[in-house]
Amino acid sequence: MSDRQAPPERELSHAGSVVDKAIEFMVGQDISELAIASALLGGAMGLLTRVLPDEVVVQILQNAIESVENGEMRGNTGPDTAGEA
Repeated sequence: MSDRQAPPERELSHAGSVVDKAIEFMVGQDISELAIASALLGGAMGLLTRVLPDEVVVQILQNAIESVENGEMRGNTGPDTAGEA
């Protein structure tokens, strides 16, 4: 996979399912949602910075900030939506 190529939909779906199960497991271990989210975000950022140029990571973060500011993330209630970015 090149730096700018999106992962195949099936692969992204599978990765999202694995993340959902990991979250479910951690919740079952009474780990706080903030700790879970912080650990996942830190891990994701570490991985992104290893495989993408800094300017691409910054653009991803800017897109995420815009989504939060526009209220798009607040609309995600119910089941976890990992892998649906």
